[in-house]
Amino acid sequence: MMSCCCKQICNGCEYANRMREFEGKLKHTCPFCRHPLPNLEEEIRKNYIIIQEEADKNYMKRIEANDPVAFFEMGLRRRDEGDIEGFLKYMTKAAELGDAGAHYVLSVMYHEGKGIEKDEKKEMHHLEEAAIAGNP
Repeated sequence: MMSCCCKQICNGCEYANRMREFEGKLKHTCPFCRHPLPNLEEEIRKNYIIIQEEADKNYMKRIEANDPVAFFEMGLRRRDEGDIEGFLKYMTKAAELGDAGAHYVLSVMYHEGKGIEKDEKKEMHHLEEAAIAGNP
């Protein structure tokens, strides 16, 4: 079904339209109404941003309620964005609230020293806390 006119287009019509566009070096349009089709990559990117913004709002609400899982997830996001300072802030708070996964991730970061200084003492502290809290 086409998003522009909500018509069901058969494969033959879609193929004929593609050939017409290819031969005429035309921009891809709907075979029925000839409306330009949306750039799916751009649409996906816009929707992803909207979803991420909504998720961030929800995480911030949970962070205000001192939810360790929200702190953990926000810490991972910050790390993935390259914000090591933000990562440490959120992940440390999650660990302080007893999140075993946060302790483990911090121990790995202190072991590897990626973005932060290697610290064997902190590494072992967080590794022990993770084990005590049940992280395998």
